[in-house]
Formats: sequence, structure tokens, C-alpha cells
Amino acid sequence: MPLDHYLRPDPGIWSGRKSDQALYLHEKVECLNLEKEEIQRADKMRFALLGYACDEGVKRNQGRIGAAAGPGAIRKALGKMPNHLPEEALLLDVGTIACSDGDMEGAQIQLAGCVSSILERKTFPILLGGGHDMAYGHFNGIRNYLGPEQSIGIINFDAHFDLRPNTGGNNSGTPFYQIARDCEEAGTDFQYLCLGIRKDANHKQLYQTAKKLGVRYVEREAFSLSNSESLLAEVQQFTATVDHVYTTIDLDGFSSAYAPGVSAASPMGFSPDIVLKCLNTIMDSKKLIAIDLAEMNPAYDIEGRTAKLAASLAHSIMHRLA
Repeated sequence: MPLDHYLRPDPGIWSGRKSDQALYLHEKVECLNLEKEEIQRADKMRFALLGYACDEGVKRNQGRIGAAAGPGAIRKALGKMPNHLPEEALLLDVGTIACSDGDMEGAQIQLAGCVSSILERKTFPILLGGGHDMAYGHFNGIRNYLGPEQSIGIINFDAHFDLRPNTGGNNSGTPFYQIARDCEEAGTDFQYLCLGIRKDANHKQLYQTAKKLGVRYVEREAFSLSNSESLLAEVQQFTATVDHVYTTIDLDGFSSAYAPGVSAASPMGFSPDIVLKCLNTIMDSKKLIAIDLAEMNPAYDIEGRTAKLAASLAHSIMHRLA
């Protein structure tokens, strides 16, 4: 597959305190140029960080551009964090798919190909974005790897359904609508759970679309630690109905107190604690196949707050899975 949208990993982005015992993740990570090297098959646990440097979909959706710089900001924050991974576990930076000349669809196709390749080599993908249009390419990569016989449930932590019709073109607000239509054409079930949905972020037609498509969702008022027993039961019930779970975390779902650096910030979002609790339940199901972090926008970040949040989420996920 040609990789004309591919940017090789930059070792210089990984820096921080130095030790002689790989105490920090920048000392643990290995950079792998997919144009020249293949991920080797191995039995040990491996994570592949793949960037999606694209905010064309955000631009088309009339959002604040800047998310194309998101993957680099997350990597910088992650590299400075402590390494508690087992010595035998591998952490790979496999580079970034970038959108050039507005060719978001081409970037999505190449993203899907890279995801499939990562999964074929028994490696866990962690995608760093970038606009939430990343979800369409990410899902297709998983689907192409698994084939039509195995079911995929999507769990989206988000303020938005991202179910806008794409009749006027694809953008960061259409990925799950596109996936639903693809599922309909393929004769497969569209299984989608949204956690943290806000009425002040979705108009009534989006709620109607969600109902028509059988989307399950929890609104932000109920998405809190005080309701954790019911929430975890909902997550467990959903994961039980599918073979695999693809999880996507839109950083704009968090309150701007935690995540000011996003494409659509709001103080009315959710907190990290309930997300971590739900993530642990998803991971404990042993069905999580891939995850991404979307809408990181360094142009609007304050004190690196959002980048640190995204990095901490990736850090937590890796260490629990390892």
C-alpha cells in the first residue's frame, strides 16, 4: 500500500528526565518507520502509537482548526511520564498519517491500512489525533482485519453523537453516520454506545437519528461517579453483546477545566474519573481491540493540560493492558 500520507516517527519528540534504567517512557519507546520496516510478529505485549495529523474534517465541520498538531503534543507529554511497563512489553511509535491538500478521505484510507497491518502483527493500536473523522478510518482498519463475521461494538466517550448526515460531504461530525450506513450496506449490525452526550451539543434531529439507528447513549447528567454502578452495568451489558470493542475518546467531551485544548471546548463536560472507571470495565472484558484519542488541539491548550490528560489516559490504558 502506498504511504504518500505517511510521516515517519520523530525520535527527537521523545524527551524527558534521563535514567539508566528506562524509568521514563521516552527511554522505553522504539521508533519504527513503516516505509522501511515491518512490525515483527511476537508473543509479547506490544503497543503501537499511530498519529492522525488531520483537522480538515474539523474545518469542514466549522470547528476550531489546530488538531493536526495533536499527535505531537500527546507524544511529548507521554514521553515524560514514568515507565511501569514490564521489561518484555514493547512500546512502538510507528509514525503519523497526515492529511495533505485537504485529502481527508485519502488519509482515512491509509489510516485504515496501517491499523489493519498493526493488528495483523498482534500489536495493540493506540491512535492519537487529530479530528474525530479519524474514527472512520480507524473502524475500517479494524473491520478489514476482522472480516464481516466478527461483530464490533463502538464505545465513544463524547459530548457529540457525530451522526451528522454526510450528504454535504464527510467531516469530523459524520464518522459514525458513515459507519452506520456502511453496516447497513454490508448487512451487519451497527452497535454504538455513546457516553457523556449533551443536549446543548446535539440538536433534536441528531437525537432522532440516534433513535432511528438504535444507538445507546448516556447523557452527561447521568455520566458521573455517583451513577457508576448503573453506568458500569450498561458498559458490561454492551460489551457482552459483541465480539470486539473499539473505544474512541473525544477529548472535547471532558469539561474545559480538564481539556481546554480541543476543537469544541465546554465547561459542561465530564470528568476523567468516570472515564477511567468505564475504561477499566471495558479492558476487563478482554474485548478491547483498539483505542484512539481525538480532537487534541494544542493551539488552545493551557499549560499543556489537555495533552497531559490525553497522555495520562494512554498511560493508564497501556499499563492496565500490560
